Amino acid sequence: MKHTQFLKFTIGIIIFIMPLITAFSQNNLSAKDIVKKADDNMRGKTSQADITIKIIRPTWSREMNMKAWSKGDDYSMILVTSPAKEKGTVFLKRIKEVWNWIPSIERTIKLPPSMMSQSWMGTDFTNDDLVKEASSVVDYDHTLLGKEIVLEKDCYKIEMIPKPSAAIVWEKVIVWIDTKDFLQLKAEFYDEDGELVNSMNSSAIKEMGGRKITSKIEMFPVDKKGNSTVILYNDIVFDIPINDNFFTTRNMKQLK
Repeated sequence: MKHTQFLKFTIGIIIFIMPLITAFSQNNLSAKDIVKKADDNMRGKTSQADITIKIIRPTWSREMNMKAWSKGDDYSMILVTSPAKEKGTVFLKRIKEVWNWIPSIERTIKLPPSMMSQSWMGTDFTNDDLVKEASSVVDYDHTLLGKEIVLEKDCYKIEMIPKPSAAIVWEKVIVWIDTKDFLQLKAEFYDEDGELVNSMNSSAIKEMGGRKITSKIEMFPVDKKGNSTVILYNDIVFDIPINDNFFTTRNMKQLK
């Protein structure tokens, strides 16, 4: 009887203190740790996604559909599947090199770092935003500015300053990452004059691929009223093995 009472008491103590331990460990995360957890959550060891991108302008709009594959920080591939005009266009990232296959001219072009800050296929995202040549974990210094509420969720507010060695167009990026699920819910991008250029909001939290993700990402250029680009994740799976040889310039021409 005493043993049973002691066991119940011990279990009760464990149940009581486990949330405290979890809260304590999260409160002791560095700003870099928080950004890494958010990055890992949306990336996984590998990912395969079906994506729709909507470009919205004051007088017109258009859609693109694509498939995307990633493996860690080093490899990513994007295949445009529609519309017909862009179908078959492929972007490949291998380590720090980015390539573009253009089927209409049957050419593979290596993109220089100077092109990473340019618009990705007419959207409000840059080449780097989509292909992610720069790593949000490795290529920035991170500072925790405090906490704020975004979408009724407690969020870490973190300033990210590019390292001198990183070829990044932004002077700084500020991100808001929720404290519970480590989802990035908001980001602001500033130029060298400290002026806000783009705002990015993430919403429509869903269970996909066995984890919570933000399935809708919207980018708004501050000085272009009525302009925006929306990324919608239709489906995504994580941690399915992908061989490094999948991410090659030869394979770019064979993707379907």
